[in-house]
Amino acid sequence: MTTMKAAIVERPGVLAVREVPQPEPGEYQALCELLYGATCTGTDQHLIAGRFPWPPKYPAILGHESIGRVIALGRGVRNLKVGDLVTRVGTPALPQAGLDICWGGFAEFGLATDFRAMQEDGLPAARWGGARVNRVIPADFDPAAATMVITWRETLSYFTRMGVGAGQSVLVVGSGGNGLAFVAHAANTGAVPVAMVGNADRLHVARAAGAIFAFDYKADDLDRQIAAAMPDGFDFIIDAVGKKGLLDRALPWLRSGGTVGLYGIDDFGQCVVNPTRARGSFTFSNKGYDEPETHDRVVDLVAQGKLDAALWLDLAHPFPLAEIAKAFEAVRAKKMVKAVVKLRAT
Repeated sequence: MTTMKAAIVERPGVLAVREVPQPEPGEYQALCELLYGATCTGTDQHLIAGRFPWPPKYPAILGHESIGRVIALGRGVRNLKVGDLVTRVGTPALPQAGLDICWGGFAEFGLATDFRAMQEDGLPAARWGGARVNRVIPADFDPAAATMVITWRETLSYFTRMGVGAGQSVLVVGSGGNGLAFVAHAANTGAVPVAMVGNADRLHVARAAGAIFAFDYKADDLDRQIAAAMPDGFDFIIDAVGKKGLLDRALPWLRSGGTVGLYGIDDFGQCVVNPTRARGSFTFSNKGYDEPETHDRVVDLVAQGKLDAALWLDLAHPFPLAEIAKAFEAVRAKKMVKAVVKLRAT
């Protein structure tokens, strides 16, 4: 049996790297060497802590922001080729080893599915729909930087479905990887002004991503600062954190007739708002997202230099897979927005 290394949440609070069976591609699957993965402050941290709203059965292989390079093809694969760089590659569950997956991206090898071939061959969508995240990116993209494509696609889909347009004002609450992605999307859309409420250490990053206003969430006079900047309130407010009371706290910053969205999952299912805190009627956007629908747009924005992974990742100092626990420690300590992990030693 061929083995590989993978990062496994053994049980809540315990992350380890150990040898597991290497997956074998099926008819419509491509075996990929996994190159780099990025930490997700929300999903990954909640999975490690055992607080994810839809938990796996532990132990489980972690990671959903990985880039793989195709090295072998199943006989039914025709839309992927050897050498392709593919997004969201991960190993499947390995029941023979007693392992579930949290998408399985923090491993040395994984599988990408040729969902288009399955669709063309008339297979039911239930078998290939989830694989639509396996998309090819340009060969000249840096695979370490390309780990950000996953965050950018998901947040851009959510942002677009909210209906934000050029000339409208946007306030993002939260300065993590997703919050900064929303700031960048707002700036690229032509929203005016773009603002963020977040950690004081991240305000300069928010400005670099396109924020005109950046507010320290701990400021004693936060309400006064926001009122001075936007006396009529913002057209859109996005809560990228999802802690209890946060969106409710932000309601007075919304203009009458504005729209709010709750994207973060920190206290999933426990967040409530008191509508009377708002200036008037407002819309709660609950349109979700579909990550693959924005793939081409994100690739174009990256190619145009309008999305720069260096604002999120320290590309010069990736963590080796063996030290992935240190990567998460650095993120928890807010030493970096997200950490990039090199998945193969070669």
